[in-house]
Amino acid sequence: MKNSIHEYYNHLAETYEENRFGNSYGKYIDQQEKSFLNSFFRHKKYSKVLDLGCGTGRLLEYATHGTDFSEKMLAIAKEKHPGKITAIGEISKIPFDIGFDCIFCFHVIMHQTKEETVKFLRECDLKLNTHGTLIFDYPTKTRRKAVSSQEDWHAGNSFTASEISHLSESGWTTRNTIGVLLFPVHRLPKGIRRFFLPLDILLCRTFLKKWASYQIVVLEKK
Repeated sequence: MKNSIHEYYNHLAETYEENRFGNSYGKYIDQQEKSFLNSFFRHKKYSKVLDLGCGTGRLLEYATHGTDFSEKMLAIAKEKHPGKITAIGEISKIPFDIGFDCIFCFHVIMHQTKEETVKFLRECDLKLNTHGTLIFDYPTKTRRKAVSSQEDWHAGNSFTASEISHLSESGWTTRNTIGVLLFPVHRLPKGIRRFFLPLDILLCRTFLKKWASYQIVVLEKK
């Protein structure tokens, strides 16, 4: 299975960012995630930040280091961000022998199994400095819809907030959670989708976040 995922992303590398985030739906998600990251990092003075599963480098501007398991995706990320330190690696085997102040991981956990998610948490615990911050997103069970032929790996890993709390309770403190993609924008005409974005961002910081398509969780290492 891992080999098939690896081949899938290597094959997609050259067109991934344009196809995934270049349309109005993808831009809607991209802008929502960057709004969160801009707000989060605005007053932080981290010296080492890892984009774990950085893909083609869409969010690498927020990090000092990046890693991905796809050689072709990482090659594009390096070309776009030549000043960043990058290396081939996996979420359960981070290829840097240093301590990070912050690790963030977007659009990766959705493709893993529950067991791989646990390994991911353990690896991040090892690679983060004391009181370091881990940020990742996951599909919410309240919004999961029925079955895809790729459900065994493609966006097939979903959680409730309580399940994430249970997985992380021994080594982590939850500092924040927000939602991403509350409105079903794929059902709205493309020309008006952008007008829903400010309200979506606002509502995803309220109790309605549990109904969003994704949750972003901010954990602090104990």
